Amino acid sequence: MLIAVASQNFRTVTGHAGKSRRFMVFDAAPGRAPQELERIDLPKEMSIHEFSEQGAHPLDAVDVVIAGSAGAGFISRMAARDVIAITTAETDPVVAVQTYLAGTLAPAAPHDHDDEEEEGGCDCHCGNAE
Repeated sequence: MLIAVASQNFRTVTGHAGKSRRFMVFDAAPGRAPQELERIDLPKEMSIHEFSEQGAHPLDAVDVVIAGSAGAGFISRMAARDVIAITTAETDPVVAVQTYLAGTLAPAAPHDHDDEEEEGGCDCHCGNAE
């Protein structure tokens, strides 16, 4: 199974999956340590938030994407590409992959829109934009 973890600094799990441009890709299976295969560093126009949906996307090759947060738009866009999108409070990419496989991945904190709503709406495609 290929699992991509959003990680802008390639050290910790990054939030806001739709705008993430860097991902660590792991080959993973229950009962063995995840092996990092590659690091994806996308140009801005290839972030899912900006991607036009025309043609293939590098994340199409993975089975699962793990991020610190993701809106409903990101989750549905990934599902349409046959990729499961999961959010977590876990900050370590390797631990996130291990606990996902074990079924014990810590869920993400609730998505907070208080600041965005005061500034004219959230742009994360979670359905709460004005």
